[in-house]
Amino acid sequence: MRALLSLSFVTIAFSLHSDCYADRPTQIPLWSSGAPGSVERVSEAEKEDLGPGKCNVTNIHNPSITPYLVPKKPDGSPATPTAAILICPGGGHRMLCLGHEGYDLGQWFAEHGIAAFVLKNRLAREQGSTYTVDEHAMADTRRALRTIRSKAKEWNVDAAKLGVLGFSAGGELAALAAMESDDGKTDSSDPIERMGCRPDFQVLIYPGSSNRFTVRKGMPPAFIALGAKDRDDISIGMAQLYLKYKEAGVPAELHVYSNAGHGFGYRPGSNGAAGDWPIRLREWMVDSSILSKN
Repeated sequence: MRALLSLSFVTIAFSLHSDCYADRPTQIPLWSSGAPGSVERVSEAEKEDLGPGKCNVTNIHNPSITPYLVPKKPDGSPATPTAAILICPGGGHRMLCLGHEGYDLGQWFAEHGIAAFVLKNRLAREQGSTYTVDEHAMADTRRALRTIRSKAKEWNVDAAKLGVLGFSAGGELAALAAMESDDGKTDSSDPIERMGCRPDFQVLIYPGSSNRFTVRKGMPPAFIALGAKDRDDISIGMAQLYLKYKEAGVPAELHVYSNAGHGFGYRPGSNGAAGDWPIRLREWMVDSSILSKN
């Protein structure tokens, strides 16, 4: 009887955690020998806090991306190279919320003709962390963009249609990536570092630290979504940012959901208006000639 109870507990635990593990592709380290500043900790195990609808990860010292690629055509031939999005999950720079702000969305994008890559970056505000947002988390974000471009042919993505999307703290990373980038280091011995890290578009979903964001002409076009019930630096700050984009001539689209607060993310089967923001994003990508209508 005790054995049956134990087996039942394991089965229940697995079912609760399956949203984090089911059919997840293999993650790819961003540096083959470890990230600069983390080489000595590259083999340290990550910590996972799992539960119903929850997949939170900490202790990240070997940053990576998890690819969700667009399936091949029914006859086995590759689809036309498609747009791609780097997803930066939120979590206050203390953890990464990889369920509703990561893997679930990556799968949705792949099913709707957009290649997606979920980022695991180093955490600047985790207890005891020696990392910073600007030095380490942003190095991971830019390295991820370079990596995707370096493997564009292999992954069948259009290197000129690569965007960055971020939630909350990850939205800060996405915005900073759009604000400051480079065309690659042409003299680098590392072929990945020779790739540019400028995103071709940015998607900011209730991003944190909006007071840090600056706007100038020529920045990547932006799609912004947030809840009206969010804290003021987001619900008011992002509306003000939209006006700055408009003044600078940067194409931008703003969605404010009146009944949503912070952290709505993407959850399959959501019935609220805010839950459909990925559909609005895909429509915007079509209108912006990032995606074709088909």
